[in-house]
Amino acid sequence: MTAQVPKDKTIDNTLAIFKDGYNFIPKRVQNHHLDVYETRVLGEKVALLSGVEGAKLFYDTNRMDRKNALPKRVLKTLFGENGIQTKDGEAHAHRKLLFMSLMTQESIQELYEITTQNWARFTKKWNRMKKVNLYDESRELLCRTACEWAGIPLEEKEVQKRTRDLSNLIDGFSAIGPKHLESRRARKRSEAWIERLIAKVREDQLEAEKDKALYEMAKHKDLDGQPLDARIAAVEVLNVIRPLVAISKFIAFGSVALHEHPQIQKQVALDEEYLFMFTQEVRRFYPFVPFLGARANQDFTWQQYNFKKGQLVLLDVYGINHDPKIWEDPNEFNPDRFVDWKGGLFDLIPQGGGGYYHGHRCPGEWPTIEVLQASFRYMTKHLGYTVPKQDYSYSLKKIPSLPKSGFVISQVHFKS
Repeated sequence: MTAQVPKDKTIDNTLAIFKDGYNFIPKRVQNHHLDVYETRVLGEKVALLSGVEGAKLFYDTNRMDRKNALPKRVLKTLFGENGIQTKDGEAHAHRKLLFMSLMTQESIQELYEITTQNWARFTKKWNRMKKVNLYDESRELLCRTACEWAGIPLEEKEVQKRTRDLSNLIDGFSAIGPKHLESRRARKRSEAWIERLIAKVREDQLEAEKDKALYEMAKHKDLDGQPLDARIAAVEVLNVIRPLVAISKFIAFGSVALHEHPQIQKQVALDEEYLFMFTQEVRRFYPFVPFLGARANQDFTWQQYNFKKGQLVLLDVYGINHDPKIWEDPNEFNPDRFVDWKGGLFDLIPQGGGGYYHGHRCPGEWPTIEVLQASFRYMTKHLGYTVPKQDYSYSLKKIPSLPKSGFVISQVHFKS
């Protein structure tokens, strides 16, 4: 019966999200026998899901839709309006194929090479600097990488501006006050920038490279056979390059892991399989996405809980990556846990779960893994540096989280 399903007794728990951060759902669900918990957010009854079974339900497109699941404050900053994150059914599948068409083996290999080349260029720059904030520098490195990979022309004079705006899209969606307002302004500037490029490609004023994001989004036709609205096309181009800039947070966290576990650096540098395991553990262990939203598209009962059509459902992304029922010693950093890992679709979900081509799993997961592997391989094999005393702790109350120092290095040089 519904009465057996745990629920918050308070009237509203919106403020608890800011208080608990990444632990908002885990502290409620993981202490109970079910994978569902009821709360209220902004006056609305919300079902919180966790565990593998909860993830399977969340990604069941027969029961869950994405339409109207994301708050306006997130659409007007992080994701943009009318992008792939808001699509369901045939419209989503058609748009998803567009994204997946960019993820060919040749394209992913090119991304690895571009990333590595930029690390080498930046190492020369860092060699002349007394101290390097790796998080700040990697944002620019990845902005350059993302734009080159996506076929976006980027003039030197605009690099810092675009890097700053793309970073603000990521950092301001959950903020309150001026930081959030700046994130909205950054969204408008970024969309206007890409929309101008889309128009130039369509009018043959800019020669764009086929099979790259800028060209494919500009030329894409939706189910009705019409080209995407230029602003929506811009939103989708940003949905390719923005996540690559966001990887800078994983690079900062991965740098902390390499520093705290120096014994694994050689393995990361020389062992391809271990490099992959280390990358996956960085993605699992450190905070990135706290939770994701959907809405029930019908009335149904699951694990004794009665879902209502239109009800908001939040999936516990961070909690599933730290669920003791899924991961042994989940709060310990241990790449070896992936030695016998079978690659489940609903256990490791730092960027969402489910299928790639037909589900709502983030199409940017493959590029993320490739960029991180290129970065960690370069750092351990070619980048020499010292780590001055600093505070590289991080808070689970802050969304998105980051090492407090951003991870500072000094005496940067090429390893012989």
